[in-house]
Amino acid sequence: MTALVTAFVSGMIFSIGLGISGMTQPAKVTAFLDFTGNWDPSLACVMIGAIAVHAILYRVIRRRPTPLFASAFSIPTRQDIDPRLLGGSALFGIGWGLGGFCPGPAVTSLASGHLSVVLFVAAMIGGMSLYKIVESRQEHKAEVQHGSPTASWLKADS
Repeated sequence: MTALVTAFVSGMIFSIGLGISGMTQPAKVTAFLDFTGNWDPSLACVMIGAIAVHAILYRVIRRRPTPLFASAFSIPTRQDIDPRLLGGSALFGIGWGLGGFCPGPAVTSLASGHLSVVLFVAAMIGGMSLYKIVESRQEHKAEVQHGSPTASWLKADS
């Protein structure tokens, strides 16, 4: 229960920070991305501030033997750059540039009730759902090709 309350309070602090920094305003975000026109560098300050806080606290937190609400740290170990990473990054950047939102600010902005925000979040959820469907089909295809127990059961029924 403590972990859930902590996650909720952290999310609230994050959403308040997004609102104060202007990250929930698509026009401010797209102005930040407009290097050739009316460029607004203020979001760079937000990003630099976030990176500074993370850089300091990450080192402090990693000195602990375990996280406060988990039995072990869950830190990614992959360091390769593959086509999926590049494609996902490009898709995220295009969506951010066109819509003026990334996922956190979009969810926070749902409180505004604006149709454009609702449509953006609906499209985002649709994209995530489509990804899960495609991944699930690819995993199933791989299981069938590699002769998993599930695959042999499926073949017996065909």
